[in-house]
Amino acid sequence: MFAISLGDDGAELRPLEPWQAEEFLAHIERGREFIGAHVGLPDANKDLESARAFLRSYAEKAATDTGRIYGIWTAEDELVGGVLFRTMDVPQGNAEAGCWLEPSAVGKGLVTRAVRVIIDWAVEERGIHRVEWHVSAANEPSIAVARRLGMTKDGVLRESFLYRGKRADMEIWSVLAPEWRAGRKAS
Repeated sequence: MFAISLGDDGAELRPLEPWQAEEFLAHIERGREFIGAHVGLPDANKDLESARAFLRSYAEKAATDTGRIYGIWTAEDELVGGVLFRTMDVPQGNAEAGCWLEPSAVGKGLVTRAVRVIIDWAVEERGIHRVEWHVSAANEPSIAVARRLGMTKDGVLRESFLYRGKRADMEIWSVLAPEWRAGRKAS
């Protein structure tokens, strides 16, 4: 298995695979309420069977080159969050990235660093031209990540997302490969 360093704090990005379902579910349980404030990940992972099925669905996406999922581990080898390509359409050059984090890991820059790694890979290795970030308009921390990544706000889909019985506005942010490369050179 590979691990990619996310910086001097010892955090690592690693593939998140079905055999890790127990660890993944324990992580979701630690952050269930916090993670579920804006995303349905905890709702889709209620028990070991559903967690295994969720991770298996991403293993199948990886096998068909239509998505990927990675965990973020601390230096203490604790899974605290993750990043993913919810969708990837390599022939069209489009992907949608996303993230989640448990409360103990907030404010350390882990998501921004991890998403940079996967966007670099998507653009440079897979030829992705456009990476999107779909986010609830109420999720300010995730919007801040999009800004730090140099993404542009494309627009708002008003009341487009039904979540736990309420309609939410969804913002669409994106970065194009030439913009990504220019931003990486500037930094």
